[in-house]
Amino acid sequence: MMREYTAVLDRFEEETAVLLVEADGEAVDELLVHRQELPPSGREQGAVFELRVCGDSLRALSYRPTETEERTAASQSRFDRLAQDLPTADDSDERTDGGLPGGE
Repeated sequence: MMREYTAVLDRFEEETAVLLVEADGEAVDELLVHRQELPPSGREQGAVFELRVCGDSLRALSYRPTETEERTAASQSRFDRLAQDLPTADDSDERTDGGLPGGE
């Protein structure tokens, strides 16, 4: 029986690519493949792939550039929102006592 999954390139360990296999949006497994088995355009961290598996054997691995771009943009957007929420030295809760505990 052929099954399909989404996988994301997490990292490289020497010549091995570590793909995080997802089911229902959650990482459920890792798949190790040789770097050369990945399409050249998908050999970057965060690249998204479609996997086709039959039994325990990988049958097909397809790079999904549109999904990769969408996830990268969403991640950058989350980072930007979080960075905007960080307090700055100009915030109203700035200490006026030199910043030392107890006002010393």
